[in-house]
Amino acid sequence: MFKLGVMGGTFDPIHNGHLVAAEGARDELALDKVVFVPAGKPPHKPGHDIADPRDRYIMTGLAIASNEFFEVSSIEIERPGPSYTVDTIQSLMDRYPGAEIYFITGADAILDIITWKNFEKLLSLCFFVAASRPGYPLDKLRQKVSAFIEYPERKILSMEIPALAISSTDIRRRVLAGKTIKYLLPEPVEDYIARHKLYRR
Repeated sequence: MFKLGVMGGTFDPIHNGHLVAAEGARDELALDKVVFVPAGKPPHKPGHDIADPRDRYIMTGLAIASNEFFEVSSIEIERPGPSYTVDTIQSLMDRYPGAEIYFITGADAILDIITWKNFEKLLSLCFFVAASRPGYPLDKLRQKVSAFIEYPERKILSMEIPALAISSTDIRRRVLAGKTIKYLLPEPVEDYIARHKLYRR
């Protein structure tokens, strides 16, 4: 069975924590491919000042170019309206019929899953890989998951990813303050941010 990883996120900007989480999941779960899906209009960030979707798509492509198992999809950027995970997973199921899908995201996002559109249907369509990050202990995640009586905990897998201490929010703040972001994200992404003057007032 083809095993497809899906790495969803705003990627504003994509950083090494995202890449380590995706590669860790690919290796541990023997995924055949990981598709990175930059959000078009994230419904959980209304009114936030987010970089242009095309810039985020290009930065994601630059970040993953050296990994033959990674690819980037513009599926959410091209879709009009808010970017809902359930719609994305269904579209990918059409593109990869019969594939087993693993949606990779941060443990903090998993804790908010009951607020996602059609979350029960989403849990029935794919596995979730919850990458832990500072401030979101996995025991809290497991307690939350136990509330889903219809969906056993095995549907939500957990992974420890120390590199997730890096955050896109901190990178944006550092750029605004004129501080270095070197080694927090791939060099081509750092260069793109500098050339296009992203995240400055």
